[in-house]
Amino acid sequence: MSKPFTADGNAWPPLPLAEWKDTCETLHMWTQIVGKVRMRLSPPLNHWWHVPLYVTARGLTTSPIPYGWRVFEINFDFIDHYLAIETSDGMAAGIALKPMAVADFYRQFMERLNGLGIDVQINATPNEVPEPIPFAEDRIHKSYDPAQAHRFWRALVSVDTVFKEFRARYVGKCSPVHFFWGSFDLAVSRFSGQRAPEKPEADSIYREAYSHSVSSAGFWPGSGEIQDAAFYAYTVPAPEGLAEARVQPEQAFYHKGLGEFLLMYDDVRRSSSPRDILLAFLQSTYEAGADLAGWNRKELERELYQTA
Repeated sequence: MSKPFTADGNAWPPLPLAEWKDTCETLHMWTQIVGKVRMRLSPPLNHWWHVPLYVTARGLTTSPIPYGWRVFEINFDFIDHYLAIETSDGMAAGIALKPMAVADFYRQFMERLNGLGIDVQINATPNEVPEPIPFAEDRIHKSYDPAQAHRFWRALVSVDTVFKEFRARYVGKCSPVHFFWGSFDLAVSRFSGQRAPEKPEADSIYREAYSHSVSSAGFWPGSGEIQDAAFYAYTVPAPEGLAEARVQPEQAFYHKGLGEFLLMYDDVRRSSSPRDILLAFLQSTYEAGADLAGWNRKELERELYQTA
């Protein structure tokens, strides 16, 4: 069995995207395949809350998925590097996580489900990625470095803990802390209780995700213009003046292209207190958006944490 921490025991390990980009892209596709099964079989929830995965003590999980009179659960284990499928009637199957093409993972995964008596049809093309390749045809993404996947999960565990502490400060409508396999990020979202202006030109994912005014924060390994792991925060609809708002810590900045505040993961992990610096970012970016948008903060926040 693998050790439960990175080699140096660091709960906030380095995550340079250049070093694990191939593994990251392959793992992204694997989580999409698993996540699409949950999405297909779970009752729809607001803002797509029925589709994400959740951080566990060993990896990521779908949580229980209904299937007839049974439920089943799919778990990524990034300690022993195994994908486990377990049903409520005591059946189980799995796949060793090792270098393999997405096409092979997809075939084996569907075979394991069928072997457990689970018949499900999914949209077998990835979402939210440029130039998507159908899973059954994808032999480009085939890398899996166990140490790199383990480091990413260790980072998720640490971030998940701080995000949950931040979430606990809010008594208004708030999402779980959850991992979206489409955008491959861990996120938590607070809502004002007000419906947002409709955007008929937006796609179905955007319309449902942003149907209500929201302040969202998250963590992702990097992609596109941001080629390293980073934290983000934004408010939708974005109130006037948000881009000029002063937030903490001093390393945080507003990215005009993305329309989001960013704080690089390395600035957090290298600080004397990663928890404190991350909480400062989450709280200050939320306050900036909520104050400019006129949210009723007194009624939405736990009194203990109100700062204005």
